Amino acid sequence: MQSNFLIAKDSSSAMTLSENSPEPAAAHASTTEDFAHNLASIKARIEAAAHKAGRDPASIRLLPVSKTVPEDRLRLAVAAGMDFLGENKVQEAARKAENLSDIPGLRFSVIGNLQTNKAKFVAQFADEFQALDNLRQAAALQRRLEAEDRQLDVFVQVNTSDEESKFGLPPEEVQEFVEQLPQFDRLHVKGLMTLALFSENKEAVRACFVRLRELRDALRTSAPEGMKIEELSMGMSGDFELAIEEGATVVRVGQGIFGARALPDSHYWPGFAGEKSSAPKPAAE
Repeated sequence: MQSNFLIAKDSSSAMTLSENSPEPAAAHASTTEDFAHNLASIKARIEAAAHKAGRDPASIRLLPVSKTVPEDRLRLAVAAGMDFLGENKVQEAARKAENLSDIPGLRFSVIGNLQTNKAKFVAQFADEFQALDNLRQAAALQRRLEAEDRQLDVFVQVNTSDEESKFGLPPEEVQEFVEQLPQFDRLHVKGLMTLALFSENKEAVRACFVRLRELRDALRTSAPEGMKIEELSMGMSGDFELAIEEGATVVRVGQGIFGARALPDSHYWPGFAGEKSSAPKPAAE
């Protein structure tokens, strides 16, 4: 494990390793040109990983994760070509959606855990929710979406690493959960989402992605009639190429585009693989 290791110096495209983290982060982007450079770099890596896996790069959606990034920098990111942003904290995302509402076509995906008392915010502004993992959430979203006369694309979050520190359904409970979702007609189930092990062991990380893909494949034939579960949201800045090899259709990249966050990744991740912790559960990028 390396700490604060600089891979390139004095460049807007420099990639660093955050403290206590194997996840690479781009240098802090502060201009539209910086964002365009970082975005192009990530897209090139996605394309290369797709070709290596024999896949069409167009089948993979990049979701830039903009948590903690202020609105002034997001305007620069949008100018560089980003039009769909992922956010972990609901109220932060709602604030950004309101403050950036003058930007045509800008959409938001909520990728962090949702408390039911905040479902009203998601129903008002979000275009996608990637962390559905209980029926109380589904019912709260349904009520609020009815009041707003809106629809919402959702992903079911699955805990493929079997870590107590993570949100998400155990894989063996997903089938039963999915069977109960047709009653919530404002929710459109698009696929599954997971966070892999926070580990430098690539094969252990890969196993999490394989587990989600195999679950998706099973659900293709066993999901309720009319429900098409096709999408796989998996892979972040440090492991998205591995996720693409295993079938990811959405990759969530934050620090690889926006740069390292002020707090180390240990603030967001409660520990390395196999380590139990009482810290908050991890964010989705």
